Amino acid sequence: MEVYEPPFHITNAMLQGISSISEKIGRLSVLKSFEAKPHLRRNNRIRSIHSSLKIEANSLSLGEVRDVINGHIVMSEQKEIQEVKNAYAAYEKLMEFDPYSVEDLKRMHGIMTRLTVEESGRFRSGEEGVFSGDACIFMAPPARLVPSLIDDLFDWMRRAKGTVHPLIVAAVFHYEFVFIHPFSDGNGRMARLWHTALLARWKPVFAYIPLESQIEKFQEEYYRAISDCHSAGNSDTFIEFMLKQIDAILDDVARQAADSESELTEFVKRLLSVMDYDVPYPASELMKCLGLKSKETFRKHYLHPAMALHLVEMTLPDKPKSRNQRYIKR
Repeated sequence: MEVYEPPFHITNAMLQGISSISEKIGRLSVLKSFEAKPHLRRNNRIRSIHSSLKIEANSLSLGEVRDVINGHIVMSEQKEIQEVKNAYAAYEKLMEFDPYSVEDLKRMHGIMTRLTVEESGRFRSGEEGVFSGDACIFMAPPARLVPSLIDDLFDWMRRAKGTVHPLIVAAVFHYEFVFIHPFSDGNGRMARLWHTALLARWKPVFAYIPLESQIEKFQEEYYRAISDCHSAGNSDTFIEFMLKQIDAILDDVARQAADSESELTEFVKRLLSVMDYDVPYPASELMKCLGLKSKETFRKHYLHPAMALHLVEMTLPDKPKSRNQRYIKR
């Protein structure tokens, strides 16, 4: 019986990309620091969700996405709010599901599209195409072929483990998945989630690297790479594109971690040391724990810098001067 082999070629550009990425991952002094900082991990997770949804035309801002995740009221379409909740629930399970399991793929699609898609958690029953205006620029394979095409792709991934570099496997999967278009909706979100999950099985730090935000910056190039691969009949261009973006986001994350370290003053460190995560504190209690009497000193040197770094948040952001205001460590 003939087994499926996705069409792609290892190019010099791919080898150079893999080498550069591996070298940067190897210099883990900064990235280990990043992994140890819950606020950076959370901020990057929110960036991932915002960018992946924005690519699919969700109009919520980064701040609004943050508010939805933090349980605050956001005035927007219910579908867009539900998409944020769904994406957050899916990304929180990033290291729990098996990215080599078709059943987990359908289960996670059910989480990603809960209450927003009729065929949530099931492969599409109808035909799908990509349109530019009234013109169909790409027609996905017939719905009747989807189960066997997905089985072939996942079978290849399982066989490729240990013989094909994870950076290549993840990119090939991403392109092939988009080409198959197995669901009636949510294919882009699932492709990006699965790409991240496959990379995180190689290096766990990828679970908190906002690759989706890098794709969103180069959204037109992302779609152009996919289109070029459709024309070429292989995923070479897309693999090279994704390696380039991963290489770039690693530089951004390293700078982010270094900047956060430099901005973390002794005052902020002291404030964080007296707070437990997700416990609401009144300002008076925090000042007492810090041995402070001046409200101005507390706000200027402790509270405001911590809030600027999103390390501490208000429970009532719309009422900053409320007597019921509390502060939470994130």
